[in-house]
Amino acid sequence: MRKLVIAAALMALPFTAFGASYTIDPDHTFPHFKISHLGFSTMFGRFNKSAGKLTFDEANGTGSVEITIDAASIDTAHEKRNQHLRSPDFLNTAEFPTITFKSSKANIKGGKGTVEGELTMMGVAKPVTLTVTHMQCGVHPFNKKELCGFDATANIKRSDFGVKYGLPGIGDNMELMFEVEAFKN
Repeated sequence: MRKLVIAAALMALPFTAFGASYTIDPDHTFPHFKISHLGFSTMFGRFNKSAGKLTFDEANGTGSVEITIDAASIDTAHEKRNQHLRSPDFLNTAEFPTITFKSSKANIKGGKGTVEGELTMMGVAKPVTLTVTHMQCGVHPFNKKELCGFDATANIKRSDFGVKYGLPGIGDNMELMFEVEAFKN
């Protein structure tokens, strides 16, 4: 009996140590970006399809996040530009269909903090730190399911990922923004 209790405790350890697990709601998760367009204006775009998961231990302010973005779902409200952004000049979505972020460390207290991880785009993986500007967990007011949501930003150089078309006219510095909602499993 004692071995059974110890085995049960060990099996539960990962859930206790890493917090509750959540599945990202693709209908309420919006990875998007902004970048200088020839120095005249700021172009905004978003990705319409994403998936992922997160864990969060609210008491310790730790957790993890994995987000997979369908690169071909890029949307700048201009179809000709979207097609160009999908081409080998930019994201080369035929060869690299996904953009991913996988965290390695999170520190979130009082709804703010950082998530360190690796962003992979165009087959190139680089360390990136997300700055969490808001995080809230609780019960969804309509469906009564447990939910966590967060807003985070990061700044990258697209050239670091091999996306060099149009430099320097089209900006190299790119701000990534994530608005994520995830339901508890």
